[in-house]
Amino acid sequence: MLVAANGAPVLASVLMGGRCACPIDRGGLWFDKRPIFGASKTWRGLVAGCAASALVSSLAGWGLWFGLVFGALALAGDLLSSFIKRRAGIHSSARATGLDQIPEAVLPGLFAAWWLPVGWWTVIAVTLLFMIADVILSPLLHELGIRREPH
Repeated sequence: MLVAANGAPVLASVLMGGRCACPIDRGGLWFDKRPIFGASKTWRGLVAGCAASALVSSLAGWGLWFGLVFGALALAGDLLSSFIKRRAGIHSSARATGLDQIPEAVLPGLFAAWWLPVGWWTVIAVTLLFMIADVILSPLLHELGIRREPH
């Protein structure tokens, strides 16, 4: 579900181009005069990620609501990462290993540990596997023309 929640916005971008790509922060700037999240964090991506997570969750038998909340938390973690990166002066889509993956894996992971019979070691293992998969798969997706950046 974590891959679905984080991959669906990228897939929606490829399939829809610029349609429905309204930035969540509406292009606003924070007190430091930097973007709040950045133009790549869109309502289209949020909806796509939550819907994909809900679909996978429903198919797995965990229910629609679990999937919606899981997806929303994964994407909230992604927004948190973007917010921190903007404050640090790191441009949108620049790699920040760890910061790019940990919040978007841990937030829904904690929810899953509360909702499902999974332990804390599972949350840690999934977070680490998600980090490794992101580092390995992002350059491949870039080569295939699915991602704009190789990271």
